[in-house]
Amino acid sequence: MKISNIVFALFLVSFITISCKSEVKKEETKEVQTIAVANSQTLALNVSGMSCEIGCAKTIESKLAKKAGVLEAKVVFNDSIATIKYDGDKLQKADLISFVESIGDGETYKASESSK
Repeated sequence: MKISNIVFALFLVSFITISCKSEVKKEETKEVQTIAVANSQTLALNVSGMSCEIGCAKTIESKLAKKAGVLEAKVVFNDSIATIKYDGDKLQKADLISFVESIGDGETYKASESSK
């Protein structure tokens, strides 16, 4: 009985130690990704063709966020607006519009610059 309690306690301490180290590494990674960009620009796009928040809006947002040169992306399904913060030295507005329209089958989504 005492040996099993000791083994359980060791396991618990090990688990907590490993969990804490993983959490610290995630925070450090986020700090490294926050880099100042000299030519940071923001573009708002009207996106038509989205039929749902999870499948469409989140997919577009996720793919935009992973695109090289995109610093931040947010897609609001209810407003049909994609707000994109990007590096103007690496991307142009036309690049982002084409990229959004190419997501999915290439015909589902249509994007145009918004006045918002």
